[in-house]
Amino acid sequence: MHPYIDFAEYEQLAPGVIPSLRELSKAVESLGLDKMLLELIKIRVSQINGCAFCLQLHLNKARQLNVAHEKIDLLPTWQESGFFSKKEAAALAWSEALTRMADQAITETIYNELKLEFSTQEIASLTAAIGLINAWNRIAGSLRFAPPIPKHP
Repeated sequence: MHPYIDFAEYEQLAPGVIPSLRELSKAVESLGLDKMLLELIKIRVSQINGCAFCLQLHLNKARQLNVAHEKIDLLPTWQESGFFSKKEAAALAWSEALTRMADQAITETIYNELKLEFSTQEIASLTAAIGLINAWNRIAGSLRFAPPIPKHP
């Protein structure tokens, strides 16, 4: 598959969008959430949305952070794997619910499980992170940006 519009061309066609998303990314990262957890969320949302660009980018970042290979490998089946902590499971369930909210309502059960593991501040931060990766996915996935393949030594 070829890009409809490539990344560099998009930056020229929509000036200010990528720098703004990067600034928002910095703001979200500064909220103090665990970086490994954030990468798991970004990977899972990108898997759901079918965004190869974001998926590869966040797989690369997760590997740089030394996220356990098993967690990366089992992410599509996190609910069945038994490999994720309650905190990670709550964040992943919240991520999936927000990503799929057009198709199904966000239940009180999912929110209540989230509240058991995260403070209100952390929930606000998680929600911003999930919204942001969905925005990136909508741009990069729909326009088929080429995935950033890591360079191997």
